[in-house]
Amino acid sequence: MVDNTYLNNFEETLTAGLKKICASAGLIDGELFWTPDFDTKWEEYIKEYVADAVSNFNEFPEAAIAWSAYLGLGVAHVWDEDFDKFRLWSYSRYYGARGWDDMDEHILQNILKLDLDSAEATKIKDCLLSCATATLGLIRYEGIETQTEAGFYILARAYSVLFRIGVGLELKRLGYKKVLV
Repeated sequence: MVDNTYLNNFEETLTAGLKKICASAGLIDGELFWTPDFDTKWEEYIKEYVADAVSNFNEFPEAAIAWSAYLGLGVAHVWDEDFDKFRLWSYSRYYGARGWDDMDEHILQNILKLDLDSAEATKIKDCLLSCATATLGLIRYEGIETQTEAGFYILARAYSVLFRIGVGLELKRLGYKKVLV
């Protein structure tokens, strides 16, 4: 069994690093906005997402990692747009025409309504690719073999972090701000 303290430290280190990448891209202000609704939705989707990601990881590791952030973008957008739709949408509703393979484009174009060639979409894509590359770098730096039990747990934590990154990016893009009450 993998040590939870190690997993928690990995997750904290990864989150801090990815927040810096996103902040330097101007996509967050150093904080990630979040509500418990997103925890519930991720718990509902994580098994299906991990099944998709694991089957694609060897051939497309950056996509396997980054797509969870795209899922977070889509989930946050639907949450803001229509809470009833948010509650009822299944994981597969975020698939593109080619299923998991083009989930990223489907979410950007059909859910967020961005032109895939726009400066905004390009900035998001570049940032999430940087996040995926940094995640893989940290995994390699830690010496984690992704085909092991420890690798499975680390990847599950990484997917969760990227999902939260996606949610945070979209809530910021939609204009959410932290306000003292």
